[in-house]
Amino acid sequence: MGPELVDYLLYEKEEIGILWIKFNRPEKMNALYGTAEAMGTVAKVGEYMRAGDDDPDVRVMVLTGVGRGFCSGADLKSRPSEDEIGPNVDGARGAHEGPDAMRQHFFHGFTKLHRDISQVRKPTIAMINGAAVGSGMDMALHCDIRLGCENTRFIGYQQAGQIIENGGSYYLPKMVGLGRALEFAYTGALDAERAYAWGMLNHLVAAEDLETTTRELCGRIIAQPPLVQWVSKRIMRQALDSSMETTTVLTSNAGGILQSSEDATEARRAFVEKRKPEFKGV
Repeated sequence: MGPELVDYLLYEKEEIGILWIKFNRPEKMNALYGTAEAMGTVAKVGEYMRAGDDDPDVRVMVLTGVGRGFCSGADLKSRPSEDEIGPNVDGARGAHEGPDAMRQHFFHGFTKLHRDISQVRKPTIAMINGAAVGSGMDMALHCDIRLGCENTRFIGYQQAGQIIENGGSYYLPKMVGLGRALEFAYTGALDAERAYAWGMLNHLVAAEDLETTTRELCGRIIAQPPLVQWVSKRIMRQALDSSMETTTVLTSNAGGILQSSEDATEARRAFVEKRKPEFKGV
């Protein structure tokens, strides 16, 4: 069973194994619909990705935006009512009035929804076709790989009087180094060329080549054993906060399991027989 679809976030699955998840409010530069509500944009991104994770026909997921923008973050001009978008995902925690209640709501609701993006098994790609602002930037950073073009921009929360949240403060120092991360925190904006030079973007190409390059990368991903990708992702993400010793234990355990998988047997057999392997993820 697939996700419950909404018109402000598209779910487009292709037979070749790519799932395209597209922010679809181009008239608002793909601003979020709601915040931490059950039917809000961020919650739906996680729901769509979990559906793709559970679908055996999906091998890689691409998050991008319709039109000129990737995602311009919170919609500061209008907010939907609860009747339109449903209760907050942490609604059982009660009212959100007062500083601590708001903090609890943010941490258990909005922040958790962003983390959901990083916890799916399968490869995720952010194809950043335009400005990634605030929460839009955070969602891009939670993806595994980022591709951009000359229209790509990263913009923080500074214009709204807030710090970088929801993973940005975690990922940026690891991606670009502390000095560069603080420079971004102090200034609030980063263009495509500097983002690529700093390591935030894996690839920087012309706008007209962005989808083609993304599709080529997806093709290379799809050609490899999915079990290897899923386990590698889990271990490398854990290794960000772990030691060398713990990481080698994880890789040693995983290596033995993968060696006896059907995909590993198929990979060896296809190599000997000089043919394209057919992987099943088992």
